[in-house]
Amino acid sequence: MNEAILFLETTPWALHLLKIMVVIGGLLLVVAYTVLAERRICAFIQDRRGPNRVGPGGLLQPIADGLKFLFKENVLPGHVHKIYYILAPVMTMVPALLTLAVIPFGSSLASVPVVIADLNVGILWIFSIASLGVYGIVLAGWASNSKYPFLGGIRSSAQMISYEIPMGMSVVGVFMLVGSLNLMRVVEYQKDIWLIFKQPLGFLIFLVAAFAETNRLPFDLPESEQELVGGYHTEYGSMKFAMFFLAEYTNMITSSALMVTLFFGGWQFPWLDLNQYNPWLVGVLHMSSFLFKVLLFMLFFIWVRWTLPRFRYDQLMALGWKVFIPLALANILVTSLIITIQTPHF
Repeated sequence: MNEAILFLETTPWALHLLKIMVVIGGLLLVVAYTVLAERRICAFIQDRRGPNRVGPGGLLQPIADGLKFLFKENVLPGHVHKIYYILAPVMTMVPALLTLAVIPFGSSLASVPVVIADLNVGILWIFSIASLGVYGIVLAGWASNSKYPFLGGIRSSAQMISYEIPMGMSVVGVFMLVGSLNLMRVVEYQKDIWLIFKQPLGFLIFLVAAFAETNRLPFDLPESEQELVGGYHTEYGSMKFAMFFLAEYTNMITSSALMVTLFFGGWQFPWLDLNQYNPWLVGVLHMSSFLFKVLLFMLFFIWVRWTLPRFRYDQLMALGWKVFIPLALANILVTSLIITIQTPHF
C-alpha cells in the first residue's frame, strides 16, 4: 500500500488518471441510481409503486435501462444535418464532465488531495466550461431540422444566458469574504461557520439559478412536453438521447456539489476537530460528509420537480432579469459595505 501511494505521489500523470477514472466511474453510478431514486420518489408522491421488479426492490433497474439504451437501434433521421446532429450530444456531455474537475470532494487521502485539478481560479473554470453546454443544446435543436426542437434550443439559449448572470453574481459575495477563487480555500474558510449564514441571499439566488441552468422543473421550458413534444432532444434516441440524459443529471450533481462547497462547508464538520484521528479515517469521513450533503441537495432537486408546476416563459425571464439580477447586485453592495465596516483602518 505504501509503495502504491509513493508511486502515485511521484507520478503525477498516473495520479490524475486514477482520479479521473474514479470520478467518472462514481459519477455514472450516482447518475444511474439518481434516476432510480427519482422514479421511486415520483411514484411515492403520486401514490404508486414505481419500478420494483428488476432485481431486489428494483435495484437492478438502472442496469437494465443502460443496456436498453446501448442496444437500441441507432436511427439517423434523413432530414437532419448529420454532422451537427451527432456532434450535439457530445458538446452537451463533455462540458458537464469537465466542470467536476475542480470540485474538491474531501481534504486528502494519505496526503493526496481529493480533487482532480486544484486551480486557483476554480470557480471561473466551472462557469466558463458550464456555459459551453448551451451550444450543444442549441446545436441539437437546429440540427434536428424540426420546429419543436428548434424552439426548445432557442428557449434554452435565452434561459441559460439569463440565469448565468445572476448565478455568477450570487457567488461574488462569497469570494469577497474568502479572498480567493480557489474552492479548497472556500471550504477551509468555513471551518467555523458555513457561508449560508453569511450569504443567505446569495445562496437563494444561486439555488434558483441552478434549477434554471440544469433545465429542471419548474424551469424545464426547453423540453416542456405539453408544448414542444420533448424539446431539443425530440429527434434523438438510443445512446445519443442517453448522453443528453446523462448531461442533465451530471449538471444537477455539479450544481449540488457547488452549493455544498460554496455555502455548506464542503466536507467540513462545523466545530468538530478531527485532526487527532487517523488521516485515512479523517479523509473517508470528509468524503462521506461531502457526498451526504450532495445527496440531500439532489433529493431536493427531485422533490421540487414533482411538487411545483412549470413557470410560464415570460415569468421565467422576468424573474431572472427583473428580480434576481437587482437582488444579486444588492447582495454584492451590502457584502462590500459589511467588509469595509469590519476592516480595521489605521
